[in-house]
Order: sequence, then C-alpha cells, then structure tokens
Amino acid sequence: MNRYTLSALTLAVVAALSAGHALAFDASAPKTREQVKAELAEAIRTGDIVVNGETGQKANELFPGRYPAKPVVEGKTREQVKAELAEAIRTGDIVVDQESGKKANELFPGRYPAKPVVEGKTREQVKAELAEAIRTGDIVVDQESGKKANELFPGRYPAKPVAQGKTREQVKTELAEAVRTGQMPLVSTY
Repeated sequence: MNRYTLSALTLAVVAALSAGHALAFDASAPKTREQVKAELAEAIRTGDIVVNGETGQKANELFPGRYPAKPVVEGKTREQVKAELAEAIRTGDIVVDQESGKKANELFPGRYPAKPVVEGKTREQVKAELAEAIRTGDIVVDQESGKKANELFPGRYPAKPVAQGKTREQVKTELAEAVRTGQMPLVSTY
C-alpha cells in the first residue's frame, strides 16, 4: 500500500471522527452516538468525506472508481411539466414582473382563485412562546448585529446543554476498532 495514501486516508478519518461530534450536535434535533456513528460509517463507505482541506474535495470526487455511483434522480416527463405549467398559469403562481419578481396572483389577486388560509397559532400559544423566549433569552435585542439576549448577557439566562467531545485516545481507539472489524477498509493503490 502506498504510504501517502494510507496517511492521507488515516488523517481524513481521524479528522472526521474528531470533528464529527461537533457537527453532530444540532440544538433543534440532537443525535445519538449511534446515529453519528452510522452517518460517519455511511460517509466513509460512499466517500462523502472531505479528504483535501485546501480544495474541499471529497474522496468520491478524487477517486470515483473506489466508491459506489450515486443514484440518478429521474426528471419529470413532458406531460408532468406541461401540467405543472398549466396549473401555475391557472392559479397565477407564475412570475410576470421581472423587476420586482412578483407573481400574477400578487399583482392581480381578483383574477385568480384565493389560496386556502393555513390555520395559525392561538393567542395563548404565541404568548407561551414569547414567555419562553424571554425566559431563555432567545429573543433579538440588538438589531444591528442580530444578537440575542442570551448571547449578549449569557450570565442572566440558563446555559444551553453542550455536546461532550471525544478525546484523542477515544478517536484512535474507534479508528483502530473500525479497521479491525472491517467497518473502514484500508484503501490500497495498485
């Protein structure tokens, strides 16, 4: 095996594993450790992992023959496109003023059928959301910078939970285990 290829691949995997915990945390939908591991394994299997930091190229872009081809998404048929266009013209959902980008149903609302109104939140729901945002400081207070109260005055609000990262030893152990079990095959050059 080429020493350079092994070093580059090992470096990419170690970097991905060590950065994975930071990228895996999403405040709106936290992921479990197993989900993160599964995503990383899939990224390694498909080559969807950055291996060249300068250009941002992924492994499947640099070495396309080593990874499975991405599935091709089928386009729409001519009839489907014609039907969509006819529906857009009927409802006025087509841009007619290029300068403003306004659609026909926005410029001439009387000529087109009214869009159904989506049920909104109740007054109580809005008040509860506002009270929670004020309590947690999740409300914009500086219009210039767009910063929220909990960013400007972090001591006044409860701290958000922080994802715990991995140590270097944990990443090395996981990498060795992945190679040992075959979850991450070593790539050889001919």
